[in-house]
Parts: sequence; C-alpha cells; structure tokens
Amino acid sequence: MKRFFLTFGILITFASCTTSSQNKEEEDGFRVLTEGESDAELAAKVKVFEEEQRMLKESKTTFQLDKILHDFGVVKSESENTCKFKVTNIGKNPLIIDKVSASCGCTTPHKPERPILPGKSDYIEVGFNPKPGQKGEITKTVTIEANTEPLLTEVQVKAVVK
Repeated sequence: MKRFFLTFGILITFASCTTSSQNKEEEDGFRVLTEGESDAELAAKVKVFEEEQRMLKESKTTFQLDKILHDFGVVKSESENTCKFKVTNIGKNPLIIDKVSASCGCTTPHKPERPILPGKSDYIEVGFNPKPGQKGEITKTVTIEANTEPLLTEVQVKAVVK
C-alpha cells in the first residue's frame, strides 16, 4: 500500500510540473499547449497549423531583387566581407524564402526568418570569407529557394582575392 501512495505521489508531482510548463507562451504570443486540452483538440490545432503552412507555401508569388551580382572588388585572403541583396515581394501572396545555400563554404548566406508580405522588402545577407590559398578572381553562387515560379533563383558574389 505504501508503494502505491509513493508511486501516486510521484505521478502527481510530475503531472503538476508538466502542466505548469505547458501553460507557457511562445515569443510570438501563441499558446503551444493549454491546460485541460485533450489530445484530440491539440491534434486538431496542429492539423490546422500544418494546413495553413502548406497553403502558404503553395501560394506562389513573385519577387524582385535589387541586384543579381555583388562585386566586392579587390579583397585580402582571409578577410570578412558582407553584402545584402534586397528582396521585394511584388506578388499577391506572402513570400516564404525556405532556404538559401552557397556554392562553397567560404560563402555564408542568411535568409529572412519571417514571410515577406506583398509590397514589403527584406534582405538576404551574404558573407564572403576567402580561405588561405584562394587567390585571383572568384565568383560564388547563392541559390534562393522560395514559393515562386521558378522555385530556385540564383545571385552571385565575386571578388579578386589578393
């Protein structure tokens, strides 16, 4: 009997700790879990959220870049260089940039984390850090994957490394 009450007490303590952590809200103000919601209610909310995300991604839009090539000019080996490509959503749906990737490790792109609303702009920042031994004229490609047609768009950065 003591064993039953001890186990029951541990379960109650664990449940109260779990419940208090479930009542926390995310940074954006969306409640993740709410005390008293059933698994079915939570599953329904997740399903609605996933469907909204799928519809957003499937809603094609168009965007315009301020440039497709950035020329750093002459740079030193092992130097840190950054530039920005301005992205303007000229379509009718939110622009979701899913991924930006570079053609090599010396180029590091960073994408906007939030959708870009129609008529609004944001930036893709690209870092170019030539490695030891990289010399001469260098051109690197950054590929942008978004809910656009075509799915992929490329921009380039170039420099003469001394």
